[in-house]
Amino acid sequence: MAKLYFRYGAMGSGKTIDLLKVAYNYEERGQTVAIFTSSLDDRYGVGKITTRVGLQRDVVIINRSFNIYEYVKKLEKKPDCVLIDEANFLTKKQVDELTDIVDFLNIPVICYGLRSDFKMNFFEGSLPLMERADKIEEIKTICECGAKATVNMRFVDGKPVVKGEQIFIGGNEAYKSVCRKCYKKYIGYEVK
Repeated sequence: MAKLYFRYGAMGSGKTIDLLKVAYNYEERGQTVAIFTSSLDDRYGVGKITTRVGLQRDVVIINRSFNIYEYVKKLEKKPDCVLIDEANFLTKKQVDELTDIVDFLNIPVICYGLRSDFKMNFFEGSLPLMERADKIEEIKTICECGAKATVNMRFVDGKPVVKGEQIFIGGNEAYKSVCRKCYKKYIGYEVK
């Protein structure tokens, strides 16, 4: 029975390398995968996913109006698994389309993405994934203090920021994964 998985983690936790490992495992066994990512993340080129260690792969780009279910349904050869990178950028409707792929096409779907933004708020796609996924797994990374990192701290000109648009595409130059305690320290939080 197919399932919908949501594997989330802070930036730098190895989500994309895990996705590529899963794709490789399917393909090594003669099976096929369909891999999608958001059109918003074009840091390494349009239509590509790239890990921090430099592994890269061409994938299908999706925007907010892209119907993932219809795309997969119309494929002549159905994939054995659907993989989604940057799933936090999905719409609620697209998350529901993923459940339809699982429920009506009987194809497992594995989503990788961030749970929350630099203000510790859910992304549009993350909340419905948390609500609808059959299985939720955290991919862990560590903070500079050694604790588990859960917050994607945003920096501008080397200084932490807590205001701004939710979506700002960047890498190590713009974000650092930290624990909640260090996040509070960085932003000057005081108990009242």
